[in-house]
Amino acid sequence: MLNRVVAAILVLLSMAPAAASADPRPFLRGSWQTLLQAHAGRPLVVHFWSLTCAPCLAELPQWRETARNAGMDVVLVTTDPPEDTPKVERTLKRAGLDKVESWGFADSFVEKLRFEIDREWRGELPLTILVSASGKRESRTGTLSRQDIESWLAQAR
Repeated sequence: MLNRVVAAILVLLSMAPAAASADPRPFLRGSWQTLLQAHAGRPLVVHFWSLTCAPCLAELPQWRETARNAGMDVVLVTTDPPEDTPKVERTLKRAGLDKVESWGFADSFVEKLRFEIDREWRGELPLTILVSASGKRESRTGTLSRQDIESWLAQAR
């Protein structure tokens, strides 16, 4: 019973507007739909990354520029476990991404989280999902060049 109460509180907290800090909001079952609903009607880029993914870390500065200049919502989701949150916060701050909406996997059953996001996703990173204003989704796995991102974003507008 206590676990359900704690889970309910975490879900409610995750629905609150993103604070102006790098503190990742808990990404639990149902968070994907919450995130999509919060950004409905606007183009959205959701980038999944991890501290243990070298390409993910290398492209964080590129995501800072995209978040500043894209003219669309950019959300970062770390797949790292909750105990790595302090490292995630430091990494986002160093990369200048501490003002970007950020979430962190907070469910030990990560397979269910991945399934909710994309039934075909097996956890490979980095993963970037572009959601158009109409809700159409397109996923890309792997590192994206700045040119890839810009042309992709131009199509979504």
